[in-house]
Amino acid sequence: MKIEINARKREAQGTGASRRLRRSGNVPGIVYGGSGEAVTIELNHKELYQHLTNEKFHASILSLNLDGRAEDVLLRAFNMHPFKGHVQHIDFQRVSKDKKIHMKVPLHFVNAEVSPGVKEQGGIPNHVLNELDVTCLPDDLPGFIEVDMGHLTIGHSVHVRELKLPKGVEPVLHKGENPVVATIIQPVLITEEETTAAEAVPAAEVPTTEQAAPDKAAEGAAGGDKAAVKGGDKGGKPAEKPAEKKEKK
Repeated sequence: MKIEINARKREAQGTGASRRLRRSGNVPGIVYGGSGEAVTIELNHKELYQHLTNEKFHASILSLNLDGRAEDVLLRAFNMHPFKGHVQHIDFQRVSKDKKIHMKVPLHFVNAEVSPGVKEQGGIPNHVLNELDVTCLPDDLPGFIEVDMGHLTIGHSVHVRELKLPKGVEPVLHKGENPVVATIIQPVLITEEETTAAEAVPAAEVPTTEQAAPDKAAEGAAGGDKAAVKGGDKGGKPAEKPAEKKEKK
């Protein structure tokens, strides 16, 4: 069943009009492609935001109800406010049933926890790709592609060309390309030798900023002594020694 979204034609154009539209709780957008002309639209922000949280909304044929007329479209792009989390603008593209489309489809990883690499060898699943570029007719577009990791051991991987794709769906790859989709990796462990080496260095021997910094008070005192010596060399009066107490006879 297709996801349905409602929209209205947008008459006012420009930055100011879009700003006022957002303040009223709506989102400016556009629908283009196919045999029709590009049409500027507006959508309810709350309804649209809920759709965007659904994974299927990003990789499915959608039914756009525009002023009472339904069109098959794909979500092509949307912009979010950098910190408010509001949708700023959205783009849809019309699709034709007899023309192939190019789409990114999410990957769903299964059976990693029962794979020999995880269950027996203590490895960790590593997802290299989270989505795959595919081409197909609109009716053949899958909501997701399943990646079975149940047979993997540590150091082994699943590649794109090994995936079981639905009928009519082809990966978009260059000639000879076959990227890694997922693998099982060995967890990083701290060895006993590394721990011993780290403990062998006493904390007092580790230089710090304060230890490395010169003692300004000592430098000042040293500078004063040098000045006194220089002053004596130039004929200045040397510092008088304190008078010694005379002993009473």
